[in-house]
Formats: sequence, C-alpha cells, structure tokens
Amino acid sequence: MRDSLPYVLILYYSRHGATRTMAEQFAAGVESCLGIEARLRTVPPVSPTCEAVDPEIPAEGAIYADLDDLRHCAALALGSPTRFGNMAAPLKYFIDSTSALWLNGALVDKPATAFTSTSSLHGGQETTLISMLLPLLHHGMVYAGLPYSETDLMTTAAGGTPYGASHVAGQRSDQPLADAERRLVRAQGRRLARLALALNGMREVGS
Repeated sequence: MRDSLPYVLILYYSRHGATRTMAEQFAAGVESCLGIEARLRTVPPVSPTCEAVDPEIPAEGAIYADLDDLRHCAALALGSPTRFGNMAAPLKYFIDSTSALWLNGALVDKPATAFTSTSSLHGGQETTLISMLLPLLHHGMVYAGLPYSETDLMTTAAGGTPYGASHVAGQRSDQPLADAERRLVRAQGRRLARLALALNGMREVGS
C-alpha cells in the first residue's frame, strides 16, 4: 500500500471465518473506490489465563491491530460475530484499550460503521451492531449504516439491516454469503469509503 493514500480500517474478530469473509468483501467494496485503500486488521483472542501465549503475529489472515491503525485511519469499520446479542469479547477488549485516542479526540468526526455474523436469522444481529455503535459514538465518530436505497434490504431473506451488513452463517458457521448479503456488505464498504473521502475534503478519483 502507498502511504500517500488514506485508508479505511476494517477491524474485526472472527473465530470460524464468517466475519473474516465479510471483512474481505467489505474491503473489496472500499477498494472499488479510487483514491482510498482498505486496511484489514484483527484482534487476538482473549485468554482466560494470566499470561498471553499466542504469537504476536497470527498464523494466517490479517495481522493484529495497534492504536496507530486507528489513529491514522480515514474511517473505521468494526466486524464481530454475535455473542449473546453483543460483540465478541476480543473486539470489546481491544476497544477498551483505546482510551488514549478518546482523550486526544483522535477519532472525532471520522465516519464509522459495523457488520456482524450470526448462526441464526434472529440471533441478535441488530443488538450486536448497536453494541459496536456505542463506543464509536463515544469516540465522536459519525456512524453510517446501510440506507434503503440498497434495495436488497427490502427483499433479503438472509442477513442485512439498516444498522449495518449482516450474515447468517448457520449452526456450523459454514454457510457462504448469500448474494444479497455480499452485495450489501460491499455497498457498505463503498459508502464508507466515499464518506471518508468527502469528510477528508477529497473526491473519488475520476468522479
């Protein structure tokens, strides 16, 4: 990636791969806009022991995020599976470490959004998205959901909410993204990228 381009930080936690797939589709939506990049980052699992034993770099997928990834982003997307209608503990643990950014107002006025994956259709998608919305508002970010101009919201029989993209992964977390789910998460990525460019006083290249 070129350092001169602004980037959308896509920060997610994924245990079985469904949220990671959404994050990758979100990144494709971001990078369909010229003049901005997607930066994929994840967070380590939370250990119940007193000493962390995982390596500093994960064996596969995105690398772990640090506070500078958030500090310098043009926009932020949070992704998490549902845990009893809430975001997963590893993502919450990382967000709880961002007090220094809050004290300095580092994220104020930056656009942000969220996406989620659940095992069942009514497994808490909307409450999970709202749980991720709350710390974003405390950071002074500008939340951007999915507008109903994305007509898949009116017809989807799987995931998709105005609060953000969602996916029904099935009981074994092995269901691929439905066509509507894929279109919605990509549209969410495009929208966040365009808002980031606009709020940074830039226009999409070629527009």
